Amino acid sequence: MKTVKKYGMIFLLSLLVTLFYQVSRTEAAVLLEPRSEGNQVYRLQEQLIKMGYLHASPTGYYGPATEGAVKEFQRDTDLSIDGKVGTRTYQQLLNVEQMARVVHGEARGEVYEGQVAVAAVILNRLESPGFPKTVSGVIFQTNAFTCVDDGQYDLTPNYPAYRAVIDVFKGWDPSNGSVYYYNPSTATNEWIFTRSAIKRIGNHLFAR
Repeated sequence: MKTVKKYGMIFLLSLLVTLFYQVSRTEAAVLLEPRSEGNQVYRLQEQLIKMGYLHASPTGYYGPATEGAVKEFQRDTDLSIDGKVGTRTYQQLLNVEQMARVVHGEARGEVYEGQVAVAAVILNRLESPGFPKTVSGVIFQTNAFTCVDDGQYDLTPNYPAYRAVIDVFKGWDPSNGSVYYYNPSTATNEWIFTRSAIKRIGNHLFAR
């Protein structure tokens, strides 16, 4: 895996490392909760702002606004809603960040529906035999996504990329269950043309 240089990914990975070293490895472990304060809270708030959940400047204090933002994120991404940030919520933050980087790297010039469809392909692969069973595994599977190979994965996602990912977690799949997509005008792998195309959105054909 290529070295990730962008701040957002560094922050999320550092939070996960902290989580695994400082708290129990149980699903119920909580690292950040209301009245927590410090640099980790500040960085969490920055991430919530990027995703559109927090509408105030970061302070480093886990107050009602941060708790409400976390609850909304948990609700949108199908987590238990408690307003606390433990193992599962940290993992989902990382999932969203990684998926947004793929959407931005692969489809930032596409219509919004097409960006959502690219995000949907990632989640569809999780449910499909023959693919890894984690978001990270799907994204970094060898030759799975061009943006990982050409470095565009390292670009900082924009707001639509994050919202496209969240919309998929909320249940929208404009790809209709596709596990592949490609641009027929630029694709060079002959194998991809053997897949059954389901629909076209923008420049991409989505296929099974």
